[in-house]
Amino acid sequence: MKAKMYDLEGNAAGEAELPAVFATAVRPDVIKRAVFAQQSKRIQPYGSDPLAGMRSSAHYHGNRHYRFRMMNREMSRLPRIHGKVGYMAWRARITPHAVKGRKAHPPKAEKIWTLKVNKKEKILAIKSALAASVVETLLKIRGHSSNSPVVFVDNFEDLKTTKQVTTLLKKIIPKELERAEKKKVRAGKGTMRGRRYKKRKGVLVIVSKNCAAIKASRNIPGVDAVSVKDLNVELLAPGAQAGRLIVTTKQGLQALEKRFD
Repeated sequence: MKAKMYDLEGNAAGEAELPAVFATAVRPDVIKRAVFAQQSKRIQPYGSDPLAGMRSSAHYHGNRHYRFRMMNREMSRLPRIHGKVGYMAWRARITPHAVKGRKAHPPKAEKIWTLKVNKKEKILAIKSALAASVVETLLKIRGHSSNSPVVFVDNFEDLKTTKQVTTLLKKIIPKELERAEKKKVRAGKGTMRGRRYKKRKGVLVIVSKNCAAIKASRNIPGVDAVSVKDLNVELLAPGAQAGRLIVTTKQGLQALEKRFD
């Protein structure tokens, strides 16, 4: 399997051989499981006050011969407030079905939200998501209109400014940058909670190592940039939907081959 290679002027510079990892079978189920496991690590635990609904003097009297007994009074045997005169007398509290009572099963702060996934399964998910990036049908489902991957010469990793990267990408994949620039106002209450706009995911720039191109690329709307060492399944399949357009270099392909083959 081969892909077109371009130079820094946007002209064709031959072809690059894709590593065998791009021929892995696409497994949407494994990708989805791995993405959810990664997203679960960002969930902030929450829970109610353990004493919520319990701060009451209400209690149950079961002694039949006691002055404040509940037997033979035609009332349900619940924790009730004693010693009060007026509307608070014999008011039920604490139990879940009582007014101002506790919740039966409130959220617990000690709940562990993190999902676990096997190491080999995680690697398979990344390999499968890489393979999905060359499937034209999956690229169209994500909204991409170009073929993936877009391969540049190794000098691409030496680009230092966002302007240089933007100018180069506009020559090869102009529609992708235009698509990612659009944003719309989110429907619902999210507009009041710091997530007013919904933005689209554009291309994913994969380079062989940490270099200037990462910092230069990630400021472009919709574009993510990462080294092969830090590559993860959520970047390749945002929202667990595989088929993201990849921009890489010849060295990047060699690094992918070294890591996954």
